[in-house]
Amino acid sequence: MSEPAGIELTPHADKDMKGLWKVSGKVTEHLKVLKTNPLKGHPLSGSLQGARALDFTMKGSGQFRAAYFYFPDENVVIIFLVGPHENFYQMAEKRIKLLKDLLQKAREANKTGFI
Repeated sequence: MSEPAGIELTPHADKDMKGLWKVSGKVTEHLKVLKTNPLKGHPLSGSLQGARALDFTMKGSGQFRAAYFYFPDENVVIIFLVGPHENFYQMAEKRIKLLKDLLQKAREANKTGFI
C-alpha cells in the first residue's frame, strides 16, 4: 500500500475554509479522500490545465468544489480554492493567476503523465 498523500492549503484556500466555518468539518472530511486517492478529482482544461477539481455535495449546503494540484514526485496535494459550485471556475481562473509557478510545475508533471 502506498504512503498517503500530504494535503496542504494555500493561504487563500485556508481563508476559504475559515469562511466556511459552519461546515468546515464536513468539507475537511470530503477533502481527506485526496490523501488516499489524489486523482479522484477530474482534470481541468483551458487556463486551468494542470489543476484538478474535486466535486462533493453536503446535505443541506449544496454542491461544493475544491481546486488543487497534485505532485506525484512529492506525493502532495496543494488545494488552492474551496467553495460552492456557483462561480467556482471563474474564481479558480482568478486564483490560479496568483499561482503561476505552481501551475507551471503542475503542467510539467502533467506532460510526464503523472497527473
